[in-house]
Amino acid sequence: MASTRRRKKSLVIFGTGDFAEVAHAYLRRDPRFELAAFTVNQRYIETPKRFGLDVVPFEQLESRFPPDAAAMFVAVGFSRLNQARTQVYQECKRRGYELISYVSPQAMRFDDVKVGDNCFIFEGNVIQPYVEIGNNVVIWCGNHIGHHAVIGDNCFIASHAVISGRVRIGDNCFVGVNATIRDGVTVGRDCIVGAGALVVKNAADRAVFRGHATPPADVRSDQLDF
Repeated sequence: MASTRRRKKSLVIFGTGDFAEVAHAYLRRDPRFELAAFTVNQRYIETPKRFGLDVVPFEQLESRFPPDAAAMFVAVGFSRLNQARTQVYQECKRRGYELISYVSPQAMRFDDVKVGDNCFIFEGNVIQPYVEIGNNVVIWCGNHIGHHAVIGDNCFIASHAVISGRVRIGDNCFVGVNATIRDGVTVGRDCIVGAGALVVKNAADRAVFRGHATPPADVRSDQLDF
C-alpha cells in the first residue's frame, strides 16, 4: 500500500544575518519544510556552514538546488527601506523559485486574510477579517492589524504597532515599534513611520514620521528612593 505521507519541501534561506538566523529557528520547526542550505552572494560568505547547513554562493545555487527541487525564503531585513530584500526577492522569482510564506501558529488571523509570497508573520499578531497583505512583507511580533486593512508589497512592520481598520499602507514602507496609524488613513508608498509615531491623516509618498524619544531625567538612578 502506497504511503500517503506528504514529502517535506526542501527550503533554502537567502541570508546569513540576524533575520536569517531567526527565520531558521522558526522554519526548522515547521513540519512542511526540510531546511537544505543558506545562500548569499559569494563576496558575503564568511563561513562555509551555518547551523550545520552549507552556505551556497547565490551565483551557484541553481546547480546545487534548482527551482524544481527547492523553494526559497528571502530573509533580509529593512535595509535601504526594504530595497535590499526586494531586489533579491525579484531575482529569485526571475530564476523561477517558489517563495514560501510563514505564518506563526501563534498568530491569530481569520481564514479570509490574504497573504502573498515571501511573507513572514511572527507570533502574537492579531489580524482581523478582510485584511490583505502583499508579497515580501515582514510582520514582527505582537501587532494589531485591523479589519479591511491593506498592506502593500515589500513592507516591514516592527513589533507592537497598531494599524487600525481600513488603513492602507503603500509598497516599501517601514512601520516602527509602537507606532499607531488611525483608522481609515492611507499611507503612501516608500514611507517611514518611526517608533512611537502617531499618524492621524493621509500621508503622501516618501513621507517620514518621527517618534519622540524620551530624554534622560536630571537625576541618577542611585539618587532615587524606591
